[in-house]
Amino acid sequence: MNELVSIVTPMFNSEKYIRDAINSVINQEYQNWEMIIVDDASKDESQEIVRKFVLEDKRIKLITQEKNSGVVAARNRGISESQGRYLAFLDSDDMWHPKKLSMQIELMNRQDVAFCFSSYEIMQDNGQLSGKIIKVPRTVNYNQLLRGNIIGCLTVLIDRKKISSIKMPNIRHEDYATWLTILSTHNLAAHGLSISLAYYRRAENSLSSNKLKTIRWSWDIFRKHLNMGNLESSYRMAIFIINVAKKYLFASIIKA
Repeated sequence: MNELVSIVTPMFNSEKYIRDAINSVINQEYQNWEMIIVDDASKDESQEIVRKFVLEDKRIKLITQEKNSGVVAARNRGISESQGRYLAFLDSDDMWHPKKLSMQIELMNRQDVAFCFSSYEIMQDNGQLSGKIIKVPRTVNYNQLLRGNIIGCLTVLIDRKKISSIKMPNIRHEDYATWLTILSTHNLAAHGLSISLAYYRRAENSLSSNKLKTIRWSWDIFRKHLNMGNLESSYRMAIFIINVAKKYLFASIIKA
């Protein structure tokens, strides 16, 4: 099986990193892909860098937004323009292991999986690997995912023959809200690969490094996106906070 994979990459002022992201896709063992880069009105040289790649590789496509609309709008624009059976996400400052797509597609075909993700390694802003790996379980269902988001957006691969309607909500932590909606609506579990297949760049000023904001955004998901009452939301948040602490302080981050 050699089905097309659509890779959605939102980009904003990413001249420092976008070459590495694109090259990690070009170097994939699995070669039947399209990379849809949605530029969200960058002010630097990001667009010019991507245009050079577009001239050399027809699988790379650049979409430009006239005004800055945010990462959610950029991702949804990319999703709407995609043509592949499989859908993947790669932010402009992150990278993939060369076997990322081939290993996930092999698992999905062998086990008839609709939603796949993997472990990933933390990368410093300068591109140096930290040796710290976010390990993932073999499977995660809706109730388990409510305890905390273990699914890295850069590792996700979705079979759109099984999950056809995908749109990220305009809310902080939009990827987490999307995974919860998919698992709940389709009553399925996402399947994880324990091997690290991606590299997440953690900048010093990264929004995701602020755990207090993460907690607030998760509360909004429980209350506003999932429409939970105050009591259930409070219960879910208590569990969520405990699991965030475990994830970042104990077992879930290990030395490679």
